[in-house]
Amino acid sequence: MSSAPTTEDLLRDLAPQVLGAVVRRYGHFADAEDAVQEALVAASTAWPERGVPDRPLGWLIRVASRRMADQYRSDDARRRREDLAASWSLTEPEAVTGRDDSLLLLYLCCAPSLTPASAIPLTLRAVGGLTTREIAAAFLVPEATMAQRISRAKAKVKSDPDGLAPPSPEERAERLRSVLHVLYLLFNEGYATSGGPELARTDLSGEAIRLTRLVRRSAPDDPEVAGLLALMVLTDARRPARTGPGGELIPLAEQDRSRWDREQIAEGIVLLNEALPNGRVGEYQLQAAIAAGHDRATSHDDTDWAEIAALYALLERLTANPTVTLNRAVAVAMAEGPEAGLALLAGLDEQLGDHHRLHAVRGHLLERAGDRDAAVVELRAAAAGTANLRERDYLTTKAAELAAGPTAGPTAGPAGHS
Repeated sequence: MSSAPTTEDLLRDLAPQVLGAVVRRYGHFADAEDAVQEALVAASTAWPERGVPDRPLGWLIRVASRRMADQYRSDDARRRREDLAASWSLTEPEAVTGRDDSLLLLYLCCAPSLTPASAIPLTLRAVGGLTTREIAAAFLVPEATMAQRISRAKAKVKSDPDGLAPPSPEERAERLRSVLHVLYLLFNEGYATSGGPELARTDLSGEAIRLTRLVRRSAPDDPEVAGLLALMVLTDARRPARTGPGGELIPLAEQDRSRWDREQIAEGIVLLNEALPNGRVGEYQLQAAIAAGHDRATSHDDTDWAEIAALYALLERLTANPTVTLNRAVAVAMAEGPEAGLALLAGLDEQLGDHHRLHAVRGHLLERAGDRDAAVVELRAAAAGTANLRERDYLTTKAAELAAGPTAGPTAGPAGHS
């Protein structure tokens, strides 16, 4: 039985919708974000004492609008905007649709005045509500670097004379690649969160799926949109089996596949089959094909690891992403032996540095190769490097079991490979 959502949960869910509505009505992203943050703070104080209003979304939009009007009236340098502020209606909008505004905000933040490297982190903050630390983890950069990038993006948007004008259909098409990247990262953070007490955040992964469905409705013939949606549902289908009764991580090799969502798997395969014949195969279609390879297999050992390794090789050539190489190393190790997988890891230290997933995969492959002592060192380093407590518990326990001596049973895959 699920518990009722807390005020904090409600505010987190409503925040992107409020920001989308305020930006759509008034423009000026940076000012709107500040006003929305003040409205959220006001709600976090008022609602626990007075109760949640009947229309919480309208309440937040109304308060944020008042904050913006007050700001403009009190700022001498922007006194010319007083007439505009005075004309704004502070009543609740008649038709506030959080879904439409969330999707609009997604496209607005991917404005052409910003490079993808700036637009995508800004959008993850605005639409996904991710913290700077979470976004930095997704981009494999220090938190301070990402904070500067987001600040520069806000300043760029604020100085843009065109503001945040709603994009035309042609402009939406131009921004689609960045939009898909945002949704991909949002889903990943939800499916395997970079920090915190739980393995996943279903609010983020669910919102990413919902928004991707909306994007697909507006671009039904784009194969990469279909590929991304296929990837999401094929991956999310495994979610029921990823955790045990106490929330502990269960790696792919040990999951009860009867708990996988067969309807989602069927949907994902249909989407993938529709996407693959339509033009050049992109990175999301390839990742969806890999996910389908896992989902079709009746067991971990039954998986066609050679096919998955070949798909990862194509994806590696397409993206030159070190994380893809990391995953390819696992598939190659399963198909050709652990030494072949370890050889692929040799060049990743410079690119991934001390990243905990590199330590986790190396520890897993060293264990398969029979070097238990070295595997323990790597797994302990992985446990020390992750901010996700469920991953940390799994890695710490795995290292302790290896250090204690041989045990019976299958060798599980690395944490996060699920």
